[in-house]
Amino acid sequence: MLGLAGADRTAPATDAHRLQEAPVPARPVPDAPLPRRRPLRRRAVVAALAAASLAGPMTGPAHAGGATGGSGGDGTHGTIDRTLERRLQALVDTPGGPPGAIAVLTAGGSSEVYRAGTSQLGTDRPPRTTDHMRIASTAKAFSGSVALQLAERGALGLDDTLGRRLPRLPAAWHRVTLRQLLNHTSGLPDYTEDPTFIAELTADPRRHFDSRRLLDYVAGDPLRFRPGSAYRYSNSDNIAVALMAEAATGQRYEKLLAELVYRPLGLRDTTLPQGYRLPEPYLHGYAVDPPNAPEDVSTALGASGVWASGGIVSTPRDLGAFMRGYAGGLGLGPAVRRQQLSFVTGSSEPAGPGRNSAGLAVFSYATRCGTVYGHTGNFPGYTQLAAGTKDGKRSLTVSLTSQVNSATNPRLLATLRELQEDFVCRLLDPERPGGAYR
Repeated sequence: MLGLAGADRTAPATDAHRLQEAPVPARPVPDAPLPRRRPLRRRAVVAALAAASLAGPMTGPAHAGGATGGSGGDGTHGTIDRTLERRLQALVDTPGGPPGAIAVLTAGGSSEVYRAGTSQLGTDRPPRTTDHMRIASTAKAFSGSVALQLAERGALGLDDTLGRRLPRLPAAWHRVTLRQLLNHTSGLPDYTEDPTFIAELTADPRRHFDSRRLLDYVAGDPLRFRPGSAYRYSNSDNIAVALMAEAATGQRYEKLLAELVYRPLGLRDTTLPQGYRLPEPYLHGYAVDPPNAPEDVSTALGASGVWASGGIVSTPRDLGAFMRGYAGGLGLGPAVRRQQLSFVTGSSEPAGPGRNSAGLAVFSYATRCGTVYGHTGNFPGYTQLAAGTKDGKRSLTVSLTSQVNSATNPRLLATLRELQEDFVCRLLDPERPGGAYR
């Protein structure tokens, strides 16, 4: 759940944080009343949120194992693959497609940026690498990074249980381990499916939830299965991960993100807000439901109800820098790194390119051109893929300004996954001629 064109070949190959372009200061959006919306449309937006959590999860045995090139106004320039550019534009032009899309491929300090459509309907401003956006469930990789770095430091153990770190949680959950939370084999019930949670969100989409009490919605529910015996994607897992990190350190999760993730990687435009506002400039996200006109839902929902599971706001530039670090194992020793890349059968939500397998808050995407590691996410108005190579030298982000998953638009999701795979091929072998494409 809570799951988006020009090129820059001038940046020097240096540390991950130096691969970014110059930052654009974030300016808070002025206070504004919630725009009036037809009640049915508001319910449709909330239904989309529910669909994001319900679509795609599978229970089964766990096994180890108008496009514009050029600068676009953000300093990127150079030659790009025109076939990929046209295909991204075709995705935007598809009936029911997103109003805007941006894909950023970075390797060796150089970036190719592909864009289609607009960052805001009614304008001709293209999506930019410095535009803020909701990264949805890609935020789960951030909580994974915090947990694994704490494991590296000995502050947390991957076999630590909820009973040890969070004894206030239901006794039936106490044997669940941090490892099982990170690879979605915990069996925890998903709080975003709880009728009370959905009703409260429907009544007030901008409601301020107590993020640290979200698991209370399902505290009376049994585990879905014996921990470790099956895979099922659950938004509850990463809420519990963040709470375990707080319990182990005595520090708030937001501070842990800043110290362990943002600062080491130079992420200057990434935050975990509680409210509904987005820093400017931002990609406007839309509910697309033909024949209705797209509805701007960028600020329709608050972030407190998704928190560590999907509440982070970032930019394509920052997200790529993060994924180069995370996929590359930055800050992890060999033992923890091996655990991070131990996989079970399971896909991200929505499914990413190629064959998906679930590691510790990271997914393996095995494509015909090679394997990358990352995470996807979707949220009303946004769909995300962020992936990187095992050596941490290459990254890919693909961001759409509408929600696409197996429930909302399965046909478009299939097209998107094919395009994502072709972007992976471009990332891994940029000199490969047209044979990289289907």
